[in-house]
Amino acid sequence: MIRFDDLQIFVYTAELGSFSEAARRLNISPGHASASVQRLELALEARLFTRSTRSMQLSDAGERYLPHARAMLSAQLQGQEALSSGREALSGPLRVSAPSDFGRNLLAPWLDEFQHQHPELSLQIRISDRAVDLTREPLDVAIRYGALPDSSLLALPLADKNRRALCAAPSYLKRHGTPTKVDDLRHHNCLRFVWSEQIHERWRFTLPGGDRTVAVTGNRISDDADVVRRWALAGEGLVYKSRLDLIADLSAGRLVEVFPQDHCEPSPLNLVCVHRTQLTPVISQLHAFLRERCSALTAST
Repeated sequence: MIRFDDLQIFVYTAELGSFSEAARRLNISPGHASASVQRLELALEARLFTRSTRSMQLSDAGERYLPHARAMLSAQLQGQEALSSGREALSGPLRVSAPSDFGRNLLAPWLDEFQHQHPELSLQIRISDRAVDLTREPLDVAIRYGALPDSSLLALPLADKNRRALCAAPSYLKRHGTPTKVDDLRHHNCLRFVWSEQIHERWRFTLPGGDRTVAVTGNRISDDADVVRRWALAGEGLVYKSRLDLIADLSAGRLVEVFPQDHCEPSPLNLVCVHRTQLTPVISQLHAFLRERCSALTAST
């Protein structure tokens, strides 16, 4: 008989690459993780991993079995959610990481509303313009812009049509003029931010004639993208960042879009977790809630 917890440990071990990492993530001992996988192998009469003193990887049988194990875990979780839906209040910790500007100015008030709807939840929010490692840090989900470099993570779309916006305050454009083409940016003060230890200073655009990337310069850099937006509001230069973060300023006329929306780089927003076994009722309802808020926000402009 195949046990649910053995399947879960097998999937974690396959995705994290070792019994010790899977055990740490599940808060069990490495010996427990190893014994669970051995029990699953015995039930299946198949070797799921090839092991040596220095490495461990999926066997051919393990590669074939992994998608089925994931599907069984997903079906089990969906069944639990169906039984508990509308019957139990959401409760327990909800640990979220988000980028600075979105986290402070949009997510924080939205999470206030979400917690008021589910008062038995306790919130922990980490605001940082650093790509946190969800497999190593005590977080349930992260909110991230852009395509995921790690394909093993699960991305749930919040605003998949979102793009960056090239903007400046009216006062800056009055003093320095409005750029009309990409190459004009080389002669403007471009306000840059640091994302995950790298300065965002190669700005990409999706023009009718093809994609163009320009290396920009300026007199200000911050590791907090919210600070960069505030510099733009003060008339210090051009900013190129997620349009979601700028919608309120654009609507109020504090910032002006310089290029058409479809000329700017796509910047989809996702709710990210390690894999589908983490899609608890809390995460599923949070995803639906945030997706609706993002849709309402983009529809307002």
